[in-house]
Amino acid sequence: MSLIRIDDPSVPPASEITPQACYLDRRRLMATGLAASAGLLWPGLAAAAPLSGTPGRYSTSEAKTPLDDITRYNNFYEFGADKGDPARNAGHFKPRPWAVEVGGFVDRPRTFSLDEILKLAPLEERIYRLRCVEGWSMVIPWLGFPLSALLKQVGPQSRGKFVEFVTVSRPAEMPGQRMLLLDWPYREGLRIDEAMHPLAILAVGLYGETLPNQNGAPVRLVVPWKYGFKSIKSIVKINLVERSPQTSWMKSAPDEYGFFSNVNPDVDHPRWSQATERRIGELFKRKTLPFNGYGEQVAGLYRGLDLRKWF
Repeated sequence: MSLIRIDDPSVPPASEITPQACYLDRRRLMATGLAASAGLLWPGLAAAAPLSGTPGRYSTSEAKTPLDDITRYNNFYEFGADKGDPARNAGHFKPRPWAVEVGGFVDRPRTFSLDEILKLAPLEERIYRLRCVEGWSMVIPWLGFPLSALLKQVGPQSRGKFVEFVTVSRPAEMPGQRMLLLDWPYREGLRIDEAMHPLAILAVGLYGETLPNQNGAPVRLVVPWKYGFKSIKSIVKINLVERSPQTSWMKSAPDEYGFFSNVNPDVDHPRWSQATERRIGELFKRKTLPFNGYGEQVAGLYRGLDLRKWF
């Protein structure tokens, strides 16, 4: 099984996608040997357990991206900034035991164990398109349930207008967190109506198995109409807050990454076009669809909003 390499010159290299300061810091750290101490030996896929779900009604009929590509070519900066780093470096990560603390403006703040999360709602298979902000895409058969099922358990209050998500902080197990790639821990956010939308799910598996470490084990967000970095991985904290939370990429590069980050072929990234994308496994580029093809379901959430200003 080999790592996919993108030879298409129109796809921006990592040195252009990653903020320059972060990229240089990563190169410096690698040069001094710190990355080597993180364990760059290929550990193989982490142990996965069978998991099943009923077919979800929002699934696409498009061809699924092979499991090998999904698990060996992805972004998870906590394990490194290269596409192969998550698969190489996630073998020592421990996804159990696990708990997710949910608080803020809610009636019943609570900490959910992973076993409790798995019992919140019947699991569904949701075959979703994933569009990375870098210009590549996949089709992934997730296993999960609507995020709204968890939020309804805690009773959102009227002041809880936004939902903030936080990834676990474990530098000993996540070598990327020992580098100055981002301000750790990773944070993301949604508006409450986005979080309650039936397309937004908490995923606990893919391809009929529990989530591999490198794809966000044991529980992650999937928001298919937004660029992939919005779908935060390995979640340990969810807070309902009154004001729009500052996300990790907004803090790192505010001119390049907005809070909404909806897939929008009409709003280019400052350094490259978003009009087309390269589906992993395909030779030619295809047009990118507004809201990643989910406009019929979600465009109404943004009625009256200038999406060029609120990118």
